Amino acid sequence: MASSSSTYRSSSSSDGGNNNPSESTTVVVVDERKRKRMLSNRESARRSRMRKQKHVDDLTAQINQLSNDNRQILTSLTVTSQLYMKIQAENSVLTAQMSELTTRLESLNEIVDLVTINGGVDQFDGCGFDDRTVGINSNDGYYDDHMMMSGVTPWGGSVYTNQPIMANDINMY
Repeated sequence: MASSSSTYRSSSSSDGGNNNPSESTTVVVVDERKRKRMLSNRESARRSRMRKQKHVDDLTAQINQLSNDNRQILTSLTVTSQLYMKIQAENSVLTAQMSELTTRLESLNEIVDLVTINGGVDQFDGCGFDDRTVGINSNDGYYDDHMMMSGVTPWGGSVYTNQPIMANDINMY
């Protein structure tokens, strides 16, 4: 339609300036419509550019926000991984200590059972030897002197029986 109006206008101007009022009014109306359409198109293009720019700005802000969130998550993951490794190391130490203490407890329970089964301390010299099975005469002076020097009392008990068994300090921490 634009080509027909420009054809119409060029033909009217080529007539030598025909002063026909109907033709001139038609040309003015067509030019006015064309001008309004151009203004409308410009305004529409401007609004489209503004929408596009707003969309780009929104996407840029979203990228920045997601990048910050990603950084925070990675930092949190690193801290959590370090804590996990620390707790896992502590767990390994505690498991080893538990195993050692369980073994010690079993040994002590065996000693208690042995003392209980033998029926008392008169048959037990504190070192785990039964005088009857070893064949040592407890009335011998050498035996008494030797036992006193080694920390065993003459009445059959060790002088160390009231001492607690301590866990090794190196393994505790």
